[in-house]
Amino acid sequence: MKKLFYVLLALSFVACSPTNSKKSCLSSDLTSIDSTDQTNNFYDNVESYKIPSKKLTIEGEVGIQGEVDFSKLSKHSVIVKEALLTDDHNKFVGAYRYDGYSILEILNTYIPKKLNEKEFPPIVDLYLEISNDKGEKAVLSWGEIYYPNHLNEIIIATDVRRIVPSKTKELWELPTESKLIVSSDLLTERNISNPSKIKVRSYPKSYKTIKGMKPNFSDKLEIYKNDFLATTLKNNPKDLKEVVYESTFYGRGRGIHSTTPFNGVYLKEVLKNHIAISKDVLRQGMVVVIGADGYRCVYTISELMNRNDQSEILLICDTKADDDGIFRVFPACDFFSDRAIKAVKSIEIMDVVK
Repeated sequence: MKKLFYVLLALSFVACSPTNSKKSCLSSDLTSIDSTDQTNNFYDNVESYKIPSKKLTIEGEVGIQGEVDFSKLSKHSVIVKEALLTDDHNKFVGAYRYDGYSILEILNTYIPKKLNEKEFPPIVDLYLEISNDKGEKAVLSWGEIYYPNHLNEIIIATDVRRIVPSKTKELWELPTESKLIVSSDLLTERNISNPSKIKVRSYPKSYKTIKGMKPNFSDKLEIYKNDFLATTLKNNPKDLKEVVYESTFYGRGRGIHSTTPFNGVYLKEVLKNHIAISKDVLRQGMVVVIGADGYRCVYTISELMNRNDQSEILLICDTKADDDGIFRVFPACDFFSDRAIKAVKSIEIMDVVK
């Protein structure tokens, strides 16, 4: 028992070694370690380290603005395999368990006050700009925060522990600053350090809206890239494999719609020739999907093109539909149906939202 104590004590200094700290030593917590595998949990076998965090302010299109009071919030845990974009092969950084504060709960009392509310009251065109003092910025759609099947998995991390391989015992380098953690991202470029500001915004473009439009119909789908027409579709591309997603289709307002499956192609495959993936595009790129009646929603390019959970967004085409047709979008990642746009008229890709 005494030996185990000294081993743990020695481990507590690992984060202070030159390879694991840039400027300062991280304080460790030895109280929650299951180093002898007394439980089935893989993610508590080594010590947790506290990482310094900044004050966080909320601004933009919300009724109240100001500094976040973290004392009223509980912490959540996520597990992440971090990898970054490189010119050749993507670079693995490490596997970690992060503990911190959920963006969903951070924003919970900051009720949106949309600038375009008279034109378009729904909240599905809202997004967040999360930035730090270095000028780095990452965008998140409102749907990523409040609509996913798995809530509270985007956090501001204040604690970290490695997920150490049982055979190699490799110790990944520890972060030394708090981080935004988007656990559903494959390439974790949006995990920017020291987030200090969240700005709530509605998509900064106006579209004519016709509520209750009958028939709600568009016979083609136009895809725009940075405001220029890139291509027009009359059907789903023939070279893309059709997939079937079983569904319980449920709306936030009207509840259950159907339990029928959706057949379509991956929207990311339709758009990939028009999106050049880069660090900035993964961090700040957005896509807006617009129906013939003007109903629209936003997705980030990262949630469309960079998922690690295989909960993809489908593009569905029914050439026989005379209402709500012929194209529609189905987000399998969402609990609610609100971002499943019908009668899609256009999709606009913005590499970096202005």
